[in-house]
Amino acid sequence: MKDIKLLTTHEQLKALSDPFKCELLLRLMENPQTGQQLSEIFELSRARIHYHLKELEKNDLVAVVRKEEKNGILQKFYQATAGGFVPDRTLLPYSNMTETVRQMMISMLDQSKRRILAAAEESLQDDSGSKDPSEWKYRSSAYEIHATEQDFMAWQKKLSALMEELAAIQRPKPSPDAKLYYFHILGLEIEEESFEKKEKES
Repeated sequence: MKDIKLLTTHEQLKALSDPFKCELLLRLMENPQTGQQLSEIFELSRARIHYHLKELEKNDLVAVVRKEEKNGILQKFYQATAGGFVPDRTLLPYSNMTETVRQMMISMLDQSKRRILAAAEESLQDDSGSKDPSEWKYRSSAYEIHATEQDFMAWQKKLSALMEELAAIQRPKPSPDAKLYYFHILGLEIEEESFEKKEKES
């Protein structure tokens, strides 16, 4: 599975503009699953799940990564072809692109919600006694910051480099005492300063 895959066709965008297909894809970013497993998770018929999987597979968004035979039945395990998807700039004029990006962001928020709810108690506890969030063993923060687009893009490159640096520490094989951490990063231009508005109202 690639880290990031570039979306290059209108058909790919159309597939991901569907909230359910987007949710399905997010599930398959986590780990490979069969159509039967997915039908149980979403409480839908295997036929309906199979239809959506075929649409995603046709657009190179998921792929069969392994096959297993169980009770004489061949089971196919599907997985997302990348850990993230980004529309190519040539598709910018396409009207559904913004809706696709919006649905992907919402689906990722849902995925993060599942991760938080499933997190072990100890991962949400901090015994450092520090009042400095940078010294806590978990992080949940929201910011609204004024910046030029140039400044934002420059900072984003630094953030990408930092994430790559952290990931490279445990390559090619994590050490026995390594823990698994989940990151969800969201940054986009907004119009209303909700934080400032709340301060004025209080």
